[in-house]
Amino acid sequence: MSKRFVTSDLINKIEKLTKQRMAEQPVVSLDQFRDAHKKMNPINVLVIEDDETQRQSLKRILEQDGYRAMLAADAAELTAILDKDEHFHLIIMDIGLPWINGFELAKMMKEHPDLKQIPLVFLSGQAEQEDYDRAREVGAADYIKKPFDVEKLKKIVSGLLNPPK
Repeated sequence: MSKRFVTSDLINKIEKLTKQRMAEQPVVSLDQFRDAHKKMNPINVLVIEDDETQRQSLKRILEQDGYRAMLAADAAELTAILDKDEHFHLIIMDIGLPWINGFELAKMMKEHPDLKQIPLVFLSGQAEQEDYDRAREVGAADYIKKPFDVEKLKKIVSGLLNPPK
């Protein structure tokens, strides 16, 4: 005659120890959770700017707000990023780029099925009405004149990446 194995004692012990160990874990704040989530699922911002100082400044500003900045000095460097099949959520681009200017590059990008839905912000020292009009024609979401206000840039980036629901 075999004795029936009773599992309720084992189950109770496991549940008690699990609850005890869970209670010993430090509580994670919502901010800590969001920071961890951002690190695991970064929001990528592509910056196309030929001036090294401006490029690095934009990178620093974006990374302070938790974004991952991907940098290209011109269309040639952009091809290296595109070749790696990197995904980005926003494009910030200068107009006065060498070889292929920002308007031409934006037009090509907006005609591409995988890139056309990505918001584009021009950041340029050129600020004639004609420049604003051309920016709208190629599908730019916004246009910021250099020298730019950091808080304005942050507000525009945040608004485009976190639209109200």
